[in-house]
Amino acid sequence: MGADSAGSAPGGRDAAEATGFFWHERCFWHDPGAIGVFASPGEFLQPQPASESPESKRRLKNLLEVSGLIDELVVRKPAPASREDLERFHAPGYLDALEAGDRARGGDGGDCAPYTPGSLAAARQSAGLAIAAVEAVATGELASAYALCRPPGHHAEADRGRGFCLLGNIPVAVMRARALEQVGRVAILDWDVHHGNGQQAAFYADPEVFTLSIHQAGNYPLETGYFEEQGEGPGLGANLNLPLPPGCGIGAYAYAMDELVLPAIEAFAPELIVVACGYDACAKDPLGKMLLNSAAFADMTHRLKALAGRLGNVGLVMIHEGGYSEGYVPLCGHAVIQALAASRITVPDSQNDEIAAWAYQALQPHQRELIDGWRRAWAVPTRRDDDATG
Repeated sequence: MGADSAGSAPGGRDAAEATGFFWHERCFWHDPGAIGVFASPGEFLQPQPASESPESKRRLKNLLEVSGLIDELVVRKPAPASREDLERFHAPGYLDALEAGDRARGGDGGDCAPYTPGSLAAARQSAGLAIAAVEAVATGELASAYALCRPPGHHAEADRGRGFCLLGNIPVAVMRARALEQVGRVAILDWDVHHGNGQQAAFYADPEVFTLSIHQAGNYPLETGYFEEQGEGPGLGANLNLPLPPGCGIGAYAYAMDELVLPAIEAFAPELIVVACGYDACAKDPLGKMLLNSAAFADMTHRLKALAGRLGNVGLVMIHEGGYSEGYVPLCGHAVIQALAASRITVPDSQNDEIAAWAYQALQPHQRELIDGWRRAWAVPTRRDDDATG
């Protein structure tokens, strides 16, 4: 396994040049109940394991072990998030309700966020992974990091859980790092197939945190994720949503990254980039209607790494979010971590070329027109410190 010491990394490299891998078995023990792909059980719904199951995450961790890639990573199992850490984002009343439900028979955190006794321990552990990964990269201890979080967090809001998410892993971690002055300006990119409403709500009026979400339009949540939502007050212009139509594939995502996502992040000039790294935009996912393969996720990671280098070796942190294909998520995750760590260790993806050969993978005219329209309408405010005048 990877090194746990602060000063060394596998292969004799300095830890500051290495990639961390943050995980904990406790996260796999969260049980949302037998709800299948639905929000809750029903009279005519035969019970089945929840789509947000531990298998896709456990299989990713196992694949890293079998391929040997994990031996090139700095592996850490940090402590769970404290109540103080959680209260930087979450309302105390909501946390009290979660604790009471966890002591009883479980419940629902709000909107399609079911949990059972023991889930809160897993959620606090999940937030702890995000906290430790962000801190290690923000302080320069590691160059990059991947946190295998579960339950996911990008839908959780301050006073309720949503969409399988109980605690806001990324808002909790970023707010803590900023409160401790470990980092200033942060860019959060969410490429989960669902809108990153949690990060948007957390930082909607904050000009120092730029939140971007590229997602399937009108999937979840239904009431958020529109291009017109661009922040408010001092944070106006620090939120960018790209709601792509169902059926977008490799060409559309690459075009959106090149034309809008990467230029917007570069103009913001962050000190840290955090990715809400969901894989439900893959072609095999039961809850999304997009067409990406594992190579597309690796390509987006390479593009972000190149951008981070241009910005002065800015740190890059991946926080695992959604992705519900138990067989395909591990291949996507392995490709991302391989790219993140600049490793030569690959695993064969027998579906990669097949998915890439599907019809409509190239950028379609209506997709280009939509993205070009957003690009023309998006006026990036100047946010560089060195551009400010006194």
